[in-house]
Amino acid sequence: MRGPLDGVRVLEAGTLIAGPFCGQLLGDFGAEVIKIEDPVRGDPMRQWRTDDRGRSLWWPVIARNKRSVTCNLRDADGQALVRELVARSDVLVENFRPGTLERWGLGFDELQRINPRLVLVRVTGYGQSGPYAHRAGFGSVGEAMGGLRYVTGEPDRPPSRAGISIGDSLAGTFAALGAVMALFARQTTGRGQVVDSAIYEAVLAMMECLLPEWEVGGIRRERTGAVLPGIAPSNVYPSAEGADVLIAANRDTVFERLCEAMGRPELATDPRFADHGARGEHAAELDAIVAGWSAGLPTDDLLRRLHDGGVPAGVAYTAEDVLADEHVAARDAVVRLVHRQLGEFPVQNVVPKLSDTPGRVSRLGPELGEDNDEVFGRLLGIDAEELGRLRSRGVV
Repeated sequence: MRGPLDGVRVLEAGTLIAGPFCGQLLGDFGAEVIKIEDPVRGDPMRQWRTDDRGRSLWWPVIARNKRSVTCNLRDADGQALVRELVARSDVLVENFRPGTLERWGLGFDELQRINPRLVLVRVTGYGQSGPYAHRAGFGSVGEAMGGLRYVTGEPDRPPSRAGISIGDSLAGTFAALGAVMALFARQTTGRGQVVDSAIYEAVLAMMECLLPEWEVGGIRRERTGAVLPGIAPSNVYPSAEGADVLIAANRDTVFERLCEAMGRPELATDPRFADHGARGEHAAELDAIVAGWSAGLPTDDLLRRLHDGGVPAGVAYTAEDVLADEHVAARDAVVRLVHRQLGEFPVQNVVPKLSDTPGRVSRLGPELGEDNDEVFGRLLGIDAEELGRLRSRGVV
């Protein structure tokens, strides 16, 4: 079965997370993604999150569904190879600092002369314009500037992080969305365009009503740990075994159902908890009551009562919990492929699910330069002698 992006060829010249995550998403839905890597070092992600033998456990995930070719973009012959690939491609994804492609003679104007239909996706910390454009920008800094870090963590501690590289992944997600929209627009205009995805802007886009809260309401959102101010009960509560169980019952009707499940129906009419505003004002009292009840029940019994009562609840899962969950299994949210060195290898499946043209994970991340012969030979028509010369010079 073909994915919705079948027939789209994507060149991925980025490294680390933001650009490659965009390529991962496009590849998940059927695009042919050709990853261009440095001939000597490759993408640094090949050395991230390694096992005890130094083998990356992240690379097979973020480089899935991709082909790997090596090409020295700083060399004139390497740049010539990229131009040939651009002539045969639909999308180029990069996450270098603004101006880098231009220094290599690979700016958008030059690429459009080669292929007017090319979509150039550019992922950076601050975007392609503005006074900060040329600053070095990592996901963590984008999370800070976008407002996420300030509101994450406990109120009596410095700003925290989400535990994952969320800024990079958000920028990559918006970049992939932009690529698909640009391809859609190309059907009408016949021309490609630049997709400019800035990490800090991708984070800022997720920040709900943070800005009008301040400018219009005079409220500065602060760190509140596991709770949202004025929203109760909605917190993590302990079970008898000490499991962290999230219970979200802040809506009036859902709170009534929680009270029934707790055997405390009178709480629903208690003036302290009778409506949304009152519960918000007395959140600490209410959390203590719910925690006192939940701590007296084994996890399975607690969850059964909540689910049977129609109260949203769930355990804060570890990776082990995810892999053991029957619902995860039933929806194929995790798929297993065979890695040539690591054996059976679980990865997150493609999101979202499409009914007619679903995406799929067809292969794990490739070895460095694994597809040189196929791409340079079959696609570009470079013969073995010329390819050998390029290898000897370190171009590929």
